[in-house]
Order: sequence, then structure tokens, then C-alpha cells
Amino acid sequence: MKIPKRIASVIINSLKGGVVPRIGLPYITVGRETEIDAFLHDIGIIEEGGASFRFVAGKYGSGKSFLLQTVRGYAMDRNMAVADADLSPERRLQGTRGQGLATYKELIRNLSTKTRPEGGALTLILDRWINGLMNEAMSENGLSFSDPGLKPLTEKKIRDVISSLNEMVHGFDFARLLTLYYEAYLNGDDELKARVVKWFRGEYTTKTEAKEQLGVNIIITDDDWYEYIKLFSVFLKKAGYGGLIILIDELVNIYKIPNSITRQYNYEKILTMYNDTLQGKAQYLGIIMSGTPQCIEDTRRGVYSYEALRSRLTAGRFGRGEMRDMLAPVIKLVPLTYEEMLVLTEKLADIHAQLFEYEQKIREEDLITFIKIEFSRVGADTSITPREVIRDFIELLDILYQNPGANIEKLLSSDGFSFSSAAPESGTDEEYAEFEI
Repeated sequence: MKIPKRIASVIINSLKGGVVPRIGLPYITVGRETEIDAFLHDIGIIEEGGASFRFVAGKYGSGKSFLLQTVRGYAMDRNMAVADADLSPERRLQGTRGQGLATYKELIRNLSTKTRPEGGALTLILDRWINGLMNEAMSENGLSFSDPGLKPLTEKKIRDVISSLNEMVHGFDFARLLTLYYEAYLNGDDELKARVVKWFRGEYTTKTEAKEQLGVNIIITDDDWYEYIKLFSVFLKKAGYGGLIILIDELVNIYKIPNSITRQYNYEKILTMYNDTLQGKAQYLGIIMSGTPQCIEDTRRGVYSYEALRSRLTAGRFGRGEMRDMLAPVIKLVPLTYEEMLVLTEKLADIHAQLFEYEQKIREEDLITFIKIEFSRVGADTSITPREVIRDFIELLDILYQNPGANIEKLLSSDGFSFSSAAPESGTDEEYAEFEI
């Protein structure tokens, strides 16, 4: 498996730092076939005009962000536009000081397509849309680019797109901005194009400013940013894409909001999104949110503290235990198996050797020993995560690379990599089993 050095560097450095690389994921993806198949099924529905909403629940380091980035890659390969954002104290779904709008801005900033996977694809999408309509008009009527009859035919096609948006909430203003962008595109007015893009990005702070510069008396705000996401999803389909996938990570930041009323407003926004996608009010739109099991299932502060969501999302009587329902709204990540972790370490050893240009000498027996040691920790069967194993393994590879004379068998059998001994039995009262000082 030959891998470009730039991608190999991003993979190794990102994983060692405990974060998910945004490129090169196919080189290191193992397992998660059932989860990926479920999301690919959703993408098929979105392409046909449907919508979907999913939660991904997993512990810190269990692979939530990795799965989201993997789905992101698959979606772009299927000609979907993808926008992703991590929630934070400054970015929420609803807020009174611009926190909801901040999430919208982050989503639009990270808007990506197959030809612009690093984000910032809004201008490319708008230009491609206009070029596509002009090419259609030319091919259907046998015209050249300089033919004076091309402009009215292109404008007719634009009106057809705009008329389908006018019926949606805020659709008239959205369509007006698309028309302005087309006029600026024809006239070579880069300043007007930049203003329209600024409006689409939610960067106008007052209606007065938008009115003066663009002639529209509306701006995107905390209260209505989600309506524009729905408009974008329909527009993207008209522009030649399969639809729009929204990925929202770090849902735990809503769980951490100290004010209960503010939390409830955010959960209410999630309920609105959930209902829209499942009831057919949204089209060509997929939403995936990820967080820890606690931030979803906690009935005091989590998503389940909002009764309307808890009653919709809680697993039924048959979806518990070993039988997993991958069509349920909440997908719970299970740990990777020993075999999958072994395959992953083999791939990482190969990538590390290519990056630093040395001959990979670690045997399969050494990898098996490493996996056994990692999973022999006290409580590893329930608490160890891929992130911890990967960071330990890359550290081991770095040490071996920098110390060519080191013996991996001795290193693995040293105190730093020894099998953990079982904790002594204690007479802890069950009532205080989870109590920590």
C-alpha cells in the first residue's frame, strides 16, 4: 500500500495528537461496516428527495469523530455536499448572543464537495450552478457562449430554480440573492459577488447594512439559520449535487450548559430538526449528531431530559442487548474487536515506515503481544478506547524508529508495557460503587 508522504504525515501526527485526520481516512479505516452501511442507506434516501436524522453515541475516543469523517468522505464520493461543525460554548444550536448563528457560519465555512474537500466550497458551488445552466442552454439550443440568445434562455432556467425555492420559508429572499449573484457573475462584478457570498455566510449583522449593500431587508439570525440550511439542501440538488449532509459533533457542549432553560431551547431546536426530517418537511437533507452516551441518555441534563425527544429516541423492548437496530435514530458504537485493532496496527506500522523511510520489521507476533498488553489493563474490556491504543502504538513506533538498536520484545516486556495485575477484591458497597473523590 503506497501512500503519499503528505497524507502519511497528516495521519500519523493527527492520530498521535488524539484527533481525527480530515484526509487519508480510507488508508486506516477498519470495522464499522454495519454503521457505514446504515449511513449509506440514508444517503440513498436523501438522493431520492428524502431526509434523515441520526445520533451517534460513543465514549470519548471510541471513534465517533472518526466515523463522522468517514461518512463525510463516502458522502462526497456520492456527489453530496457536506458541512460539519463542532459545538462549543460559543457555538450552539440556539442562543441569544449569536451562538446559533456561529454554528451556521461554521457549517457554511466548512461546506465541502468532492472537488473542494477541504471546505470553503460555497463560491465554487454557485459558479458551477451558473455554468451548468449556461451549458444546458447551449447544448439544448445549439448556441455558442457569445450568442446573444444565451442570456434569456439561461435566465429562464434560473427562474425555474428560483420558483421552486419561493414556496419555502425565506425562499423569496434566498432566490433574490441567487439572482443578484447571477447578475454579478455576468457583469464581472466581483464586489457584488463577494457581498452576496457574505450574506449567504451569515456575516451581515444588521438589516440596514444588508439593505444598503444588497437591497434585501433580511439577514440570517440565531432564530432562523436552520431554515436556510433547508433552503441550501434543495438548492444544492438543483445545482447538480445529491443533497446536503450536516455533521454536528461534540453534542456534550449542550449537556454542559449550566442554565436549564437554555439547554431546553437547544433540545427544542434538535426536536424541530428531527421532526422536519422524519415528517417530510425537509428534502435532500441528512443530519448526524454525535456525543457521549451520557450527554444523550442522561434524563437530568442530556437529550433525554427533553421528554419529547426521550420518547422518540429511546430504544424499544427488542432493540436492547446483543441485537442491534441500525435503522434506529440512535446508533451506539461498540468497541472494535481485537482482530480489527490488529489490522489497524498493521496499517499504522506500514504508514509509519513509509513516512520515515525505514524497513518495517515489526512481526505479527509482536503486534499480537502489543494488543494483548493493551487489552489486559484493569477494566480494559469496558473502558479502553481506540484512541488510547493508537496513541500508545504510535509512541512505540516512534521510540523504535529513534532507537534502531532497541528490541521490541524487551520493550514490550518492560515495566512500561507490562500486563496489568488484577485489582484486589474490595468490599465496596454497591450504593457507592461509582462514587469518586
